[in-house]
Amino acid sequence: MSQISFEEIMFTIMAATQDTFKTYLGLEIYAGKVEKKVDPVDSDIVGIVGVAGDRVGYIILGAAGKVAFDIAKSLLMMDEPDEEAIRDAIGELTNNIAGVFKTRYHEEFGNVALGLPLIVSGKIRPIQEERSSMNVQCKGVTIPFKSLDGVIALRVMVYM
Repeated sequence: MSQISFEEIMFTIMAATQDTFKTYLGLEIYAGKVEKKVDPVDSDIVGIVGVAGDRVGYIILGAAGKVAFDIAKSLLMMDEPDEEAIRDAIGELTNNIAGVFKTRYHEEFGNVALGLPLIVSGKIRPIQEERSSMNVQCKGVTIPFKSLDGVIALRVMVYM
């Protein structure tokens, strides 16, 4: 059995995100410069799916409230999606992106499982203390995405 490189995982998630938005929303989104660091999640709504198996980590989709509203409006074909509908839409997209990852690596390498999507509304930020530090025992990247018109902007984070 060969080892899955982190770069291969990152490119799989990048393609899965673009394919998911194209398939479910008919929307072309483009990846920006990948940040090779673990950032605090600073979004109004965040979808998180845990990955277990030979690689363990998280796939996270974060968006501003207005972007999440627009995504839910289009995905669910609703004029005024409520908070629950918005969370459902972000959860569905995050779960689909993670599902592509699972399908790709489960068939090739086996032993990949996903957790249920966790959706968090509101700002998530680390506690800011002058002497605090974060010790991360994984590789992580943040991949920004935007639609061509700039209306849709979001970040997908991969930590493994």
